[in-house]
Amino acid sequence: MAHQTGNFTGTLELGEPRRKARRWVLPALLVLLWLIVGGVTNPFLGKLSEVSKNDPGSFLPASAESTAVQELQERFAQNRLMPTVVVFERPSGLTPADTAAITAKAAELAKAPGLDGQITPPIPSDDRKAAQVIMPVSGVDPFKAGEAVKEIRVLAKAGLPDGLSALVTGPGGYNADFAEVFGGIDGMLLLVTTAVVALILIMVYRSPLLPLIVLISAGLALCSASAVIYFLARDGLLTLNGQTQGILLILVFGAATDYALLLVARYREELMRTKSTWQAMRVALRASLEPIGASGGTVILGMLCMLFSELTSNRSLGPVASIGIAGALLSSLIFLPSALVLVGRAAFWPAEPVPRKHRKVTHGIFDHIARLVRKRPRWTWLLTSLVLLVGVAFVPSLKASGTSQQALFLNEVEAVTGQNVLTAHFPGGTGSPVIITAKSESAPQVLAAVKATDGVLDPLPTPADPGNPAAGPKIVDGMVEISATLRDAADSPAAVSVVDKLRNTLHAIPGAQAKVGGQTAQQSDMLVAATHDRDLIIPIVLVMIFAILALLLRALVAPLLLIATVVLSFGATVGVGALLFNDVFDFPGADPAIPLYAFVFLVALGIDYNIFLMTRAREEASLLGTERGTLDALKVTGGVITSAGVVLASTFAALSVIPVLFLAQIAFLVAFGVLLDTFIVRSLLVPALVVDIGKFIWWPGRLSRKRDTGA
Repeated sequence: MAHQTGNFTGTLELGEPRRKARRWVLPALLVLLWLIVGGVTNPFLGKLSEVSKNDPGSFLPASAESTAVQELQERFAQNRLMPTVVVFERPSGLTPADTAAITAKAAELAKAPGLDGQITPPIPSDDRKAAQVIMPVSGVDPFKAGEAVKEIRVLAKAGLPDGLSALVTGPGGYNADFAEVFGGIDGMLLLVTTAVVALILIMVYRSPLLPLIVLISAGLALCSASAVIYFLARDGLLTLNGQTQGILLILVFGAATDYALLLVARYREELMRTKSTWQAMRVALRASLEPIGASGGTVILGMLCMLFSELTSNRSLGPVASIGIAGALLSSLIFLPSALVLVGRAAFWPAEPVPRKHRKVTHGIFDHIARLVRKRPRWTWLLTSLVLLVGVAFVPSLKASGTSQQALFLNEVEAVTGQNVLTAHFPGGTGSPVIITAKSESAPQVLAAVKATDGVLDPLPTPADPGNPAAGPKIVDGMVEISATLRDAADSPAAVSVVDKLRNTLHAIPGAQAKVGGQTAQQSDMLVAATHDRDLIIPIVLVMIFAILALLLRALVAPLLLIATVVLSFGATVGVGALLFNDVFDFPGADPAIPLYAFVFLVALGIDYNIFLMTRAREEASLLGTERGTLDALKVTGGVITSAGVVLASTFAALSVIPVLFLAQIAFLVAFGVLLDTFIVRSLLVPALVVDIGKFIWWPGRLSRKRDTGA
């Protein structure tokens, strides 16, 4: 009998190392698999610019009138064109030598790569100080069009007489400059974001190894998401532009780091209770899965609400951002815990999170905040609400009705400089004509109406044979095409007003089926679509988030309360942004999509921190009561949520390194809003409201009656 017992004990002793060994196998395989995926998908991050489109057509709503005109234009030209204007200028007046040089240069430009048709001969200005050449650059592939314009710029400037300048502008010039600006996303923005996140993580963890693991996790998420997005964009299943590309990088890095902070904080908490790193990770992963999953799911569904958008740029942001967040979730819930288990407690070196019998646990400033909320909950939420309402008061001053193309860039680019020269010597709409399409039998009546419209100059039908004016207008599918120049700059409010008036006039001609397109019409259509998107998508996002919170918290009062606080925070952010944009930064205005983007990001991301707080509050409240459970949750999650907020705000602030007005404004609004939500809403407003309302906050769900003793 004793012999048998000895064998049994020996078997147990042999089995334990085997079990421990098996525990290492799965994490090692998962880490290896993710590293292989990262190695395979890494090149696609740099390739995203190749499938990115930054021309106006990539932003337009599919149902817009200007989109229909653009599609018909392609049939007239048998291709998609991107008009590019080369403007030559001598401020003191063109000399005979200049005129000869411009003529010779035009002959050279006619042989430039990327053209699809004949260029115009040099057109002198009335003041004889400038001349322009309009070049039909193929716009089928915006990336190749941008490369062609770069070569045209080099060719146009070479060998000119001293004092004679050449600048390339027009739609082709703007496309090239946008491509140049956004071309730095893969390098500069990634470098800045990584450096900022690394610095914050080192300050948070005071460890050299743990930040590296978290950064690798975020990098793997970004690479894997980029590969999926590359193939979808390449095959035309979604449209990617430079703005969305920049937001993708920031969003994935910020979200992956936030999820890592939450998981690591819970893991470290468990390491102080058990000697087994495997057991600590099991408990931490199980406790973190619901809030991290709910957080990621909220952002994904919030982003997918953008699919209801009319604007192509808004609609494409939904799936792009959702794929990025999905990558962040998978990496944070699979690679990160596997890597942490393999590294063990060494990840926290030189700190040592080990179980101790007599460990005094403090939470720094959050112990003081919890005492304040407990003593004066009503005064706390009333005063914080009042402060936020002061910011909300400035919301009406936000100028979000659009800006000129020149104002889109925060630094000097050639397209803007060239457009200013062009506007100084030619009618404002030169190089960006209004395009009218109509039934061929109604062409005379339509042409007469266009000529009679104030602010429209030189309307001409596209000829069937440019070399033979007597051949008459070109007819495609029973339609004619008329081009006209606007007196005012194509992207000015005055030009938009002229186009709106022209549309009203032409739509009233029976049977003409007249449509107005071109750059100015596109700007008008985008403003209408942006207003539609804002009014439709914001309520959808609110309903969706309410449903998620209700399911997560098993309550109706708490979700309503949380959404109200986040909306209040959003309003205060927009109000402060409007004040600073107008009076400090002196911005000329804002894109009409700015409020929608700010709302979706701030509500979807801001609700994350409330999810982290309230899921822990419900867990603690079932043991300690609503008041004490909420305050304990505030103390325990305070540090990690604050760190997560600082990381996310810092990553979005990194967007400001790209000198584009839209991204600079989004960077400020999201960064400021996240910090406001982190330090004011989640730390003071929400806990004070929960403590003041008491256990009714969980209505109609109920905590355990035996344990819920909170008021």
